[in-house]
Amino acid sequence: MARKVHVICGSVRRERICPEIAGWVMAQLPAGVGLALERVDLADWPLPMDDEPGVPARDPYVREHTLAWSRKVAEAAAYVFVTPQYNWGYPAALKNALDHLYGEWAGKPAMIVSYGFHGGGKCAAQLREVLEGLRMRPVATMPALTLPADMKLGARLDVGSGVFAAAAVPVARAFDELASMLGSETRATRTQA
Repeated sequence: MARKVHVICGSVRRERICPEIAGWVMAQLPAGVGLALERVDLADWPLPMDDEPGVPARDPYVREHTLAWSRKVAEAAAYVFVTPQYNWGYPAALKNALDHLYGEWAGKPAMIVSYGFHGGGKCAAQLREVLEGLRMRPVATMPALTLPADMKLGARLDVGSGVFAAAAVPVARAFDELASMLGSETRATRTQA
């Protein structure tokens, strides 16, 4: 049975290409890898900044939007974070979505795919630290997609044009690592049963 994996679009800017890039990433899932991918766009999950009265790591959630986000996140066995690099970091909306919860993320594998004019390695490194702080298990491979140098801000990107062809192998490798983590998690559960 395929394990459910949320592919989370980390940008909510009006002029963004994150959904297209997330779609391209999803298309790189190797055949036969038992993952059921679902795109989750943070633009569809408006979460006010820090509006819960308690601390997510120890207190119950009270706001309906947080409870709904908690249910959505809890559905998945793992996550793929697709995020642009903004000023060497990742978007505030993604940090806010992560910080709204705590236990729902814990122990679950995660994959990071960053993109930008410089690939996004710096934002991926920062995001990895935060995921580890949430007790998630990021895979080793963190593909960084480099946007064309002549691309204008706000322009649409034809992801089918081969612009990311060189990144297809590392994305597939990261998916394999994610599936392997989930497979070993399943084997460990069976062994304990």
